[in-house]
Amino acid sequence: MANSSRGTLYRGQYGMWSWVAHRITGVAIFFFLLVHVLDTALVRVSPEAYNAVIATYKNPVMGLGETGLVAAIVYHAFNGLRIILIDFWKGGTKHQKGLLWGVLALWVVVMIPFLVRHLSIVFGG
Repeated sequence: MANSSRGTLYRGQYGMWSWVAHRITGVAIFFFLLVHVLDTALVRVSPEAYNAVIATYKNPVMGLGETGLVAAIVYHAFNGLRIILIDFWKGGTKHQKGLLWGVLALWVVVMIPFLVRHLSIVFGG
């Protein structure tokens, strides 16, 4: 009799968490783009209102939000390339765990310099 306590193949494994993170980052990026299009379109209605909205974005909380946005975009982009490799490379499924570690390593390599620069601007003036 098979071990029924294991559940499905991906429950709690790296593949599932990568899938979940890819969906969450995709939805977050979609909502950012929606807000971005709407607040940019405001310039056609009233340049003063546009300037007022943009001024509200210039604070540390929004700076941290920008950090989260960039983190989501970078992960989503690298993981999307990983998914393409898994789909179109013959050995992709065999190496998907290594590819995920590569995505995470590239994410760290890109994010560290961005964080140093961006957070120094947000909190340093």
